Amino acid sequence: MRTETDHEHQLRDAGLRVTRPRVAVLQAVEAHPHANTDTVLGAVHAIRPEVSRQAVYDALRALTHAGVLRSIQPAGSLARYEARVGDNHHHLVCRECGVVVDVDCTRGKAPCLHAPDDHGFAIDEAEVIYWGLCPACSATTTAP
Repeated sequence: MRTETDHEHQLRDAGLRVTRPRVAVLQAVEAHPHANTDTVLGAVHAIRPEVSRQAVYDALRALTHAGVLRSIQPAGSLARYEARVGDNHHHLVCRECGVVVDVDCTRGKAPCLHAPDDHGFAIDEAEVIYWGLCPACSATTTAP
């Protein structure tokens, strides 16, 4: 786990001002990968109870916009945030419990998939979500 000083350097390197809400949001997202906004809010309040809901929303937006955090939104799910950025990884999502797990790109560099027809786009990223049942849900699901 990175320190508060590490987070301060990360914010400065991204061209962002260092604020207590931003540092707290970084700490919360690192501690709770793929957390939705409510989970991040709860984790921030555990660290810094004085931080407002709006400050958390603002920090999430600024950190995502700056590329410090990544937002993903699997179909039927709220936005989720992660600190793992810049490596073109993908995700596994459990259809039953909603757990999200990182999956490395199969080719290693962006984009790891190529569209059969790029329609003139300069493609630089591919986002893949694999859906299924996690081991825990698979064990409790009975065959029809």
